[in-house]
Amino acid sequence: MHTNIFILVWRRKISLLLLLSSVLLFGLWTWAYLDTNPSYQQGYGVNNIPDSTDNIAKDSYKHIYVLQKLISQANRVLRFQQESSSSNKISTKSKKDLRSQTHPNSLANSGLGRFLKPTKNPTSIVIEEASAQTLSLVARRKKGPIVGESYLFEEERLKILENQQRVRNSAMDEIQNQMENEAQMLSSAERQTQYEHELQRMGIPVVAGIGPDGAKPPHERLVHLDLKGAPPKISFLKQLLPVMKTLGATGLLIEYEDMFPFEGNISTLSAKNAYNREELRDFLETCAHFGFNVMPLVQTFGHMEYALKLQEFASMRELPDSPQSICPSQKSSLFFIEAMLNQVVEFHLQVETLKMTHIHIGCDEVARMGECVQCRQKTKGELFLNHVINVAHFVRNKWSHLKVVIWDDMLRGMTLSEMQHSQIGQYVEPMIWVYINDIYRFIPPMLWERYTRVFPTAWAASAFKGAFGESLMIPPIQNHLENNIRWLAVIAKEGGRFSKGFQGLALTGWQRYDHFAVLCELLPTGIPSLMVSLSTVSKGYFETNPKENDLLKVLQCVYQLDKRRSGHPWLDLQPNSHHNQLFSTCVYLGHQFYKYSLRLYELLAEIQMYLNQVQEHSAWMSDYNVRHNFSSPIRVHELTQKTPIYISELQGMSRQAQELLYEVFDKYTIAEFIEQTIYPTIGSLQRHLANAQLLLQPNHWPQRPLPIAQALHDLHLISDEPHLSAGAQSQQQQHHQQLQAQTLSHHHPHMPN
Repeated sequence: MHTNIFILVWRRKISLLLLLSSVLLFGLWTWAYLDTNPSYQQGYGVNNIPDSTDNIAKDSYKHIYVLQKLISQANRVLRFQQESSSSNKISTKSKKDLRSQTHPNSLANSGLGRFLKPTKNPTSIVIEEASAQTLSLVARRKKGPIVGESYLFEEERLKILENQQRVRNSAMDEIQNQMENEAQMLSSAERQTQYEHELQRMGIPVVAGIGPDGAKPPHERLVHLDLKGAPPKISFLKQLLPVMKTLGATGLLIEYEDMFPFEGNISTLSAKNAYNREELRDFLETCAHFGFNVMPLVQTFGHMEYALKLQEFASMRELPDSPQSICPSQKSSLFFIEAMLNQVVEFHLQVETLKMTHIHIGCDEVARMGECVQCRQKTKGELFLNHVINVAHFVRNKWSHLKVVIWDDMLRGMTLSEMQHSQIGQYVEPMIWVYINDIYRFIPPMLWERYTRVFPTAWAASAFKGAFGESLMIPPIQNHLENNIRWLAVIAKEGGRFSKGFQGLALTGWQRYDHFAVLCELLPTGIPSLMVSLSTVSKGYFETNPKENDLLKVLQCVYQLDKRRSGHPWLDLQPNSHHNQLFSTCVYLGHQFYKYSLRLYELLAEIQMYLNQVQEHSAWMSDYNVRHNFSSPIRVHELTQKTPIYISELQGMSRQAQELLYEVFDKYTIAEFIEQTIYPTIGSLQRHLANAQLLLQPNHWPQRPLPIAQALHDLHLISDEPHLSAGAQSQQQQHHQQLQAQTLSHHHPHMPN
């Protein structure tokens, strides 16, 4: 009997457990309802609250304030109960008189009336319900947080949190101001030490003598616009002007080459996508509006490929097979150069409000000089100096207010007597260019001595892009910044040796290394490097305080740049790294293409690693496998799974490039960029797929050994008879001699043994 009951209970155990759980939950719900319902707490008027209740409220008030900041509504309820209890001890009025009064801290005045249920007698019941809810709130606070009512106080809780954050920010501002005041009270040496320590944290090179107490910035800060073969749209350049002005630029060094709208008998110098005169005049007027000093650059000796490549000007080449440099001994060469300069200078002078004090005539990297029949009669130094003086003399005679500037590299190998005898210092001002960190490596102290004794003044030239690789996609910001900082130190040290000091510094941004070279870093990609370097040279040092750095005036960032609050430097430039939070997250002119370039760079690196792995390091899709059409189909499928995905991703990146560059360049420059950066990798991936299809064709494979590739015989990499070692060759030679002796003995039997 008992066994049957036990078996029945065991079989119905789940049903019994559910029943018991339901009864238990119902009991708990009933108890909670009776405990929290104000209608069951009769007799708890304001005058009837015992003294112990007042003590509980006070203790709970302190407890809630410490743990949960006591949301404001509950505070007002508790204060009302405490003040009402106190007034009960002092006043002897009846409950009816008390209810008829208007208490200054009543619940109605506290702003919490909207949280209470409506009653038939609001005047009398409000106080009772407020008291009852206060006791219930206090009791439940001791048990745990109220879940159901927390939404009522969410608005006040947010206000409390905002106030707390405001207090914290205020405290941090006070600390920051105090630290800045303390920093101002430090000695010069202490400030410099603190400044250099901060530079090291930010990954910015420390250069002796450069800091807040260092030398003044260069008087002129020119930004070089290299337009050859890839002209940015005028609309984009006009947007760049206020950015450069804010960062401290004073002028532009514009290298037109084939982008200038030449006319007349030299009109063929202009490329088919060159600027027209109307849009170029509009740009120059905008430059004048911002107060920029414009210095045109026209090559007049070397780097004349854009002109001498054409058939009608080929006769002026130094050598018939090279269009790099013009022959200075031909009279037609000087007439041609004068025609170019005349059109460029007169066009700029037509803009009346434009400030133009200098003309740059290039003359750098003159290759194959002095090799034609006429030029062999003179030394290279004499040829160069005479040609430069002739061009400068033409400029000074026609436009007396213009000064002539040349690149300095062709002067570096000349002696002091050569330069002084030619009086080159009276005609031109050298622009000394070095784009690496060790400037004295190319301009040693002895060369500085010669320059200061020949020229009364000089210019310096650094770089913000186009200097660390002829086909780079993204400029190394740290390297360019160090180059500019080191130039600041050199200008401060060597400037006093010139009688008129340094004129200024030009930040070059090369688009190509020469006319025939492919594109290097595009202008939008180089803008972050330009902004960092330009803001630094304009101030004379890199400002580590984000509030004082002009760089942040042209950036729109969603986060607050403050190293003291985050614990991290606001600009982090690590060596050999393109990534930093500032330019990867903030908004600025060209930011979309810069971030796109970062993604493209990473994708191309990933694909290159993939191809290297599946082709060079794989044992199933190497060149040997492809040449002999001999591999495992399973392995081939495995090694080509990602290839179609990568091709699709690169096609998408190509479409993005067109969209992002449409506002910056014309279709020819966009197509060149895609063909140069994306198309080669797609071609490699397509060849990888084609090789895979070839390897998957066979269904039967030959026995080993595989045939020797014919290319090895064609290139004489292998011969029909393998080469023997010296010992084996000696043994083979002895054996061959014995065979010859036996043969002779057989044919001549009377020959002695």
